[in-house]
Amino acid sequence: MTLDPVGIIVLILQVYFYAVLAWVILSWIPTSSTHPLGRVSLFLDRIIYPVILPLRRVIPPLRLGGGMLDLTPIVLLVGINILIRVLNSVG
Repeated sequence: MTLDPVGIIVLILQVYFYAVLAWVILSWIPTSSTHPLGRVSLFLDRIIYPVILPLRRVIPPLRLGGGMLDLTPIVLLVGINILIRVLNSVG
């Protein structure tokens, strides 16, 4: 990977991909906002919600028995991965 504009965009997308993964994992861990993990979770909320909320308007949660499964993080991760692959093939 080089530091050309496409390489920088790919790097940013890769970091964002792992941020979304961390956000999903941290959503399963109950923490207070004063705990260090809670602060990380709040930071991740701020950078991921602007992207995830429009997806949630389009993709409803999947009803599974008595619970719901939010598919938007999976869709976002797949979309980021596809975008990275396209940019790598172009650049």
